Amino acid sequence: MEFENDQRAPETVPGKTRDALRAAHLYYMQDLTMDAIAQELHTSRSSISRLLSHARASGLVEISIHSPLDLPSRIEQEILERHEVRAHVVPVPDHASDVDRLDRVALSAARILGQYVDSNQMIGVAWGSTMTAMSRHLVPKATHNTEIVQLNGAGNLRTTGILYASELLRRFGDAFGARVQQFPVPAFFDDPATKRAFWKERSTRRLLDLQARLDVAIFGVGSPFAEVPSHVYQGGYLERADYESLSREGVVGDVATVFYRTDGTSEGIALNERATGPDFAVLRRAPRRICVVSGRAKLPSLRGALAAGLITDLIVDEGTARALVEPEPGGTRSATKS
Repeated sequence: MEFENDQRAPETVPGKTRDALRAAHLYYMQDLTMDAIAQELHTSRSSISRLLSHARASGLVEISIHSPLDLPSRIEQEILERHEVRAHVVPVPDHASDVDRLDRVALSAARILGQYVDSNQMIGVAWGSTMTAMSRHLVPKATHNTEIVQLNGAGNLRTTGILYASELLRRFGDAFGARVQQFPVPAFFDDPATKRAFWKERSTRRLLDLQARLDVAIFGVGSPFAEVPSHVYQGGYLERADYESLSREGVVGDVATVFYRTDGTSEGIALNERATGPDFAVLRRAPRRICVVSGRAKLPSLRGALAAGLITDLIVDEGTARALVEPEPGGTRSATKS
């Protein structure tokens, strides 16, 4: 249990924050019951419950679970040994729907993320269904001189994507007190030549240079197979000819709208010539690359991303993690990343 001390002068700290911090000290450090705290603070038990919830949600209190029985868990250890990836496995019952599974993984990921975010960092964020869900649960953590950089464009024939992407990035920026750098380009150009010309513009080069200096990258894996469709597959970004092309080329998923095959290769995929996400060689330069995944339907996409060496840290639901370490069809286990 950790408490975040507020360094502001007492008179500048909001009253709710002071009350929440006091209630948290009494509850977590002095073992008082909520009834006893309510009596001491001259308020109701329900008010104390709300103050404790506020203390957790606002980052005043951080709760860590340290199990002496299974730390790290067998699955996490097996993922580490086989893929050289640190995994956080989120307990979710097998009968949960993909919608509930996504929300529970996103909530856990949002609470874990603070341990990776710090001052003086360049943090790349992709957009998508998983990142959107995660952004709703971010726990505030004060940083300085940190920037949030959009990894791929979000415009298409229906929308500029600016409102969608800016809201997502704003939540990350607000949570960590960071500057936000938007990437106002389409998700896919119509012509590869247009992209090449645009990439020569100084305003675009500035964003590409920021992406090349990432300390942390945060993303999900896109999948055309999931019950909760990845945004790129259901937001009007792809046309029938695109789907046919991806199918012919054996594509199993994407990271930041850059597509790849089961073996992690992305070369020769025509749509990537028009995509605005970072080349995988650029993405792999980031020392920490956090991937958030929920649902077994994304297993082929996850395996491809692991084969591509895109992930250093994985936050994943228990069922998908279990399937990842089980033998693949045909009796072979997934290969260890070389």
